[in-house]
Amino acid sequence: MSGMNFLEKLLNGVEVEWVTLGSVANIGTGSSNRQDESENGVYPFYVRSKNILKSDSYEFDEVAIVIPGEGGIGDIFHYIEGKYALHQRAYRIHITSDNVSTKYLYHFMFSSFKQYILMKSVGATAVSIRKPMIEEFKIPIPCPDNPKKSLDIQAEIARILDAFTELTTELTTELIARKKQYAHYRDQLLSFDEGDVEWRALGKIGEFIRGSGMQKKDFVGVGFPAIHYGQIYTRYGLSADKTLIYVPEELANRLKIAQKNDLLLATTSENDEDVVKPLAWLGEQVAISGDMMIFRHEQNVKYLAYFFQTDTFQRQKIKYITGTKVRRVSSGDLAKILVPIPYSNDPEKSLAAQARIVAILDKFDALINSITEGLPLEIKLRQKQYEYYRDLLFSFPKTEKVS
Repeated sequence: MSGMNFLEKLLNGVEVEWVTLGSVANIGTGSSNRQDESENGVYPFYVRSKNILKSDSYEFDEVAIVIPGEGGIGDIFHYIEGKYALHQRAYRIHITSDNVSTKYLYHFMFSSFKQYILMKSVGATAVSIRKPMIEEFKIPIPCPDNPKKSLDIQAEIARILDAFTELTTELTTELIARKKQYAHYRDQLLSFDEGDVEWRALGKIGEFIRGSGMQKKDFVGVGFPAIHYGQIYTRYGLSADKTLIYVPEELANRLKIAQKNDLLLATTSENDEDVVKPLAWLGEQVAISGDMMIFRHEQNVKYLAYFFQTDTFQRQKIKYITGTKVRRVSSGDLAKILVPIPYSNDPEKSLAAQARIVAILDKFDALINSITEGLPLEIKLRQKQYEYYRDLLFSFPKTEKVS
């Protein structure tokens, strides 16, 4: 594709007719629910998330687009060819017109459907949609009076955009493989032969300090640096030296304060995998919220943070998790978890060994997690490129008519 000249030629003089989706497609929901999932099923089972489950039976055999009826509206789209099962709160869109390409519609809905739904939900959040809302969604049909040319244009637009999404998919697949490779090397580097390290309880190498007394309503634009436990899950990676929020100085005086080299831990979560997620703090003083703990120690803080991500740590942690809906681990139980300390009788040599391991893992971490370098940056750039050309290809420049 040679840039603007190609696009201008493709869309030059194109007349567009805007039609309702309901006039060219059959729209409806499935009849399955989550209890119909089968781990060893042979058919894809589409629910209300990006995750695709499996089922022993199928409801439809067709080309279609599936979107959730609740949650992720305007963000989740599945393009399907073949047999599949469908959740009762997910919608299937099956084209019935010979003049509309399903793949073309798939890309157009990615570009415009979320904005449409948000506009239809003025004064409320778009938490659910109904069939009439989907049926009234307008889609552009180029060259409506020349079906062959119309389908050729639709096919070319879909081909161009598919090329971008395929590249992003390839990069994402590579990123997943790199993450597995990284986890393998991380666990290998943090596994030691007998005699190389001393396995010491966290309670023997440091102290836990529980946070409390900070709420989201306390956040201010300027003040004392602070971290809320929820942000450890959503806004921070392995380490940080600057905060995203602040609290008033007078409140900070009543809060627990972390120091440089402290390990910050989010101690509650809705799932076992995330609970006790670590954040190596590399900045100056910072106030912490409740449902968090400071672990103060004399080790390399990133070394500890990396160890908290290993299978070895997870296997120990799982024994101490309590709670039903909210999962948590107490400081008393965390203190029992064993950590490998290399050359424990020689603090200087131990810190040097920890630093070498951290330097290696930092390179892997940057490759798979950094938004300024490595694969995440490449995926982000390819996604922006896709969005740019998608918006360009759907901005039909000439006369439009509406039916």
